[in-house]
Amino acid sequence: MGAMFLMATSAVGPGFITQTTSFTVQLGAAFAFAIVISILADIAVQMNVWRVLGVSGLRANELANTVLPGLGWVLALLVFAGGLVFNIGNIAGTGLGANAMLGLDPTLGAVITSAFAVVIFLVKWAGAALDRVVVGLGVLMIALMLWVAFTSNPPVGDALRNTVLPEKIDALVITTLIGGTVGGYITYAGAHRLVDSGVTGPENVRTITRSSVIGIIVTGVMRALLFLAILGVVAGGAVLSADNTAASAFEHAAGQVGLRMFGIIFWAAALTSVIGASYTTVSFLTTQKVRPRVRNAMTVGFILVCLVLFLVLGQAPQTLLIFAGAFNGVILPLGFTVILWAAWRRRDLLQGYTYPVWLLALGVLVWLLTIWLGVQALQGIGELWT
Repeated sequence: MGAMFLMATSAVGPGFITQTTSFTVQLGAAFAFAIVISILADIAVQMNVWRVLGVSGLRANELANTVLPGLGWVLALLVFAGGLVFNIGNIAGTGLGANAMLGLDPTLGAVITSAFAVVIFLVKWAGAALDRVVVGLGVLMIALMLWVAFTSNPPVGDALRNTVLPEKIDALVITTLIGGTVGGYITYAGAHRLVDSGVTGPENVRTITRSSVIGIIVTGVMRALLFLAILGVVAGGAVLSADNTAASAFEHAAGQVGLRMFGIIFWAAALTSVIGASYTTVSFLTTQKVRPRVRNAMTVGFILVCLVLFLVLGQAPQTLLIFAGAFNGVILPLGFTVILWAAWRRRDLLQGYTYPVWLLALGVLVWLLTIWLGVQALQGIGELWT
């Protein structure tokens, strides 16, 4: 449960909420098709990643170093660069969420929330605390989104029809959703948590597979509920604020109560993203030989560095966020190449496990898509540089 929700809530951050809202306003009910297609592609990626790492009992950086010495540290460097900048944005998001939820000054809200995240990694039972917090906040977000979706009275029939007969198909939207759900460090967050908890080896394939699929489904449910909540407001003819479209939609749906609900969801999404990004980034910078106490101390240090940078910069500059997003676009195809190579050629790393041909073939198809995503990311870096 902890691994599933760590992955899901890591994906559901401030960017996820803003992105889903924007695409719903842009595509209307047709966005349902993009959600379904992205979920299917996400499942193909995550089933391969979780199965290879889970069966091998290795983290992605350890597996990459075994396949090609030094490659794991290249992955770690990319994850660190992206995680550092995005975590500054996540911390900024906790401040905005606390402001909408309780009226706190955003900076004070960010500091208090960061302190809460630090405590999670300082207590003796940090592993159990991590699992319980992300599961609890994940369930809270689903419940609140469900309530607001019901309140906004969305045209569910139109949404269902568009899942199979879309009025409009936008390939860029679909690839953006895939990158935002399993790109960068996100898909590794739950897989590394599973490895750290000892649920590994061929004997646990069924558990690993079930966890990987349910993790994506949980993320999909969150996106679908948010989509329906916004769609109901848009279909009702409401004019949303350009400054904060998501908050405006929740306020239209349920008044001041809806605005507070949005604050809770946004704060919880940002907090769990801080936790997920910090945990996963440090897991890439260490090996399983490092003691949990040292790893937790490093995670606390990472959160505090991000908080200090947030207080100095105010927020992550747009240029840095673009660079970090581009890094995430490179991490997915690079890391996924290692996963598929291990599944195809390194049976010795899988403890003799015979990898399913159908799953490998499905992974290769999605891998081609991740290559395209990586090329787009590199082009983005080139354009920004020039």
